[in-house]
Amino acid sequence: MDSWIWWLLAAAVLGIPLVLTAVPEFAMFAIGALAAAAVAGLGGEAVLETLTFIVVSVGLVVFVGPIARRQLRRGPQIKTGIEALRGATAVVAETVDGEGGRIKLNGEIWSARALNPDSVYQPGQKVDVVEIQGATALVV
Repeated sequence: MDSWIWWLLAAAVLGIPLVLTAVPEFAMFAIGALAAAAVAGLGGEAVLETLTFIVVSVGLVVFVGPIARRQLRRGPQIKTGIEALRGATAVVAETVDGEGGRIKLNGEIWSARALNPDSVYQPGQKVDVVEIQGATALVV
């Protein structure tokens, strides 16, 4: 059997623990095996294939590994609660000025106040939520 097939099998075998454990290093070794399969497919010698596997795998572990671990630790950046409302667009339900008013924000009616006390927003007008203070949205 040609050596490139063995390298492809090695890549597939390295993919199994990647799927089972989600350890990114297995993916890096599988990519190294795919690179070695490419060298073998182009007619490279066994020593060159092995060196390609080692260099690509170690390079990925050293340079990409820390980035992958940092991303896995951080997790997705999902805004919730008040953080998710900042920057949202709302529709004025009752006239909003520096003293107060009401807006419809994410399907709910909220108390609102214009950030600039001189501004007045009429019903139906779209406004942006700048900040939430207690149960009142400051809008522009």
